[in-house]
Amino acid sequence: MFNLRSVFLCVVALAAGSACALGASAAATMPPVSPVIWEAKLTDFSDETYGIQVEQLITRFEASLGQKLTPGEKGKVGLKIYADSGPGLATPLGLTKAVIAALERRGYTKDRIFLVGLNQQRLRFTGYLPSLVTNKSAFDGHKVYVLESGRYFDPVWFYDSPLPSRFDPILAQKSVESFDPETTLEEDRKSFLATPLFVDADFWINLPVYTDHTVLGVNGALVNATLWNASNTARFFRSPASAPAAVAEMSAIPELRGTWMFTLASLERYQFIGGPWFNSLYTISEPLLWLGTDPVLLDALMLERINRHRAREGFKPVSDDIRTLEFASILGVGSRKISDARFVPVGN
Repeated sequence: MFNLRSVFLCVVALAAGSACALGASAAATMPPVSPVIWEAKLTDFSDETYGIQVEQLITRFEASLGQKLTPGEKGKVGLKIYADSGPGLATPLGLTKAVIAALERRGYTKDRIFLVGLNQQRLRFTGYLPSLVTNKSAFDGHKVYVLESGRYFDPVWFYDSPLPSRFDPILAQKSVESFDPETTLEEDRKSFLATPLFVDADFWINLPVYTDHTVLGVNGALVNATLWNASNTARFFRSPASAPAAVAEMSAIPELRGTWMFTLASLERYQFIGGPWFNSLYTISEPLLWLGTDPVLLDALMLERINRHRAREGFKPVSDDIRTLEFASILGVGSRKISDARFVPVGN
């Protein structure tokens, strides 16, 4: 079993300037990442355009991989969607539909493609769960796992931290819907990881949306795969050190990385200040789709964009003291140097 606690201590040691080694077992199982980012331009944001461009992106990715993304031993595939900024700033429905259609063409049936999100209400408001009025959604026939239900966490997979949420009155108030006053101190120190993505599936695809974040710097590929894929994580958001370390540590889990096929991000809408809560005054839209295997590099590229727009509007850049990308880079998750990016145009 991968020792999450040891990685956390390693990040803390590195942040303090001390020497630290993860050990050969963790490093040896870390999947390789590539600086290649396949980029497709969108003429519009219709379902049809998303369908055409997503198919081309995945086809080019498969060619680089040397194999098709066809069903394996488990016969299931997961999609980690993002809906936690609420309506207006969620994984575009057209993008998710396009990925599903591409997977169905490769042999996955509708009932074997599942979606993973965090909050039931926001998933419903953004169209991922059935409307309470019509009882219909765009994803009827697909299982949608709502993590805050608490049904998809395994007691074996957890991150142990000395920051129990019950001793932070501000965060406890914000996370009251998922806070259990009957938990022990030991239980309150743990954040359990949702296992469907790396236990139940052949592989999974990350479909983040980008915003700034006062504690994490950038809310994107890494955070969607980690803090938005675990329990009891609101406790980290008061600290500029513990939350970045938690993101880096969770993203370094070999089992999670070993089934994480790629990240596919649409720049249809992203937010450069005030995040993660949606504010239309500070959103930008670019007709681009990026597919890559390096979540740190994707986040670094988007952080550069976020800072560029902040500067144009007279806001300060995201603080250099927020070291989420640095910690993830230290643990071998990817590169935070935007000069490493190799863009490969796909389609028109």
